[in-house]
Amino acid sequence: MGDPVAYDYLRDPRAIYEKSFATARAEADLSHLPDNLHDVALRLIHACGMPDLPVDLAWGGDPATAGRAALLAGAPILVDAMMVRHGIIDRLLPAQNPILCTLNDDGVAELATARGDTRSAVAVECWRDHLSGAVVCIGNAPTALFRLLELLNDGASRPAIILGFPVGFVGAADSKQALIDGAGDIPFLTLRGRRGGSAIAAAAINALARGLS
Repeated sequence: MGDPVAYDYLRDPRAIYEKSFATARAEADLSHLPDNLHDVALRLIHACGMPDLPVDLAWGGDPATAGRAALLAGAPILVDAMMVRHGIIDRLLPAQNPILCTLNDDGVAELATARGDTRSAVAVECWRDHLSGAVVCIGNAPTALFRLLELLNDGASRPAIILGFPVGFVGAADSKQALIDGAGDIPFLTLRGRRGGSAIAAAAINALARGLS
């Protein structure tokens, strides 16, 4: 056997962190964003390694202020997937905010099969009693975002903010456009097009929570 391979790479955690965000700041154009969304955008970039991401960001109202106020008030965080839930850094949450994912609740899978619907859409219906003033964070399923908008149109209680980052080739772009067109005066943050995902959605929560605790 030959000598072991020794790669030359940065090992210091603080140096890696600082260089990562310095690179994101240098390569991203944040000039069109409100000042209080700059840090959020940088953390979304950091989650996916795509410095062009801010060009597709869309928002309504003041999502940074609304999201931080809701977290400080102890609002629940409603997520569509366990991957989103596990990406949220609990120690950053300022009020031990409960994080609710109903995807695996009793009866959800059976009802989805009976209706020919997705579990994600049915799971959103379990949010009804928790929606008022909540932080909604969707990072996987377009059907979850569509169903949320349908519930709101039917008179469901209003969340404090909607973070809409479903991902994929079927329905993702359309569901986010529906959010842009139909959120009304509910503050929201989303990403036009196919890109999104659990890591980006969780990064949005972590960015809003950072510095609050």
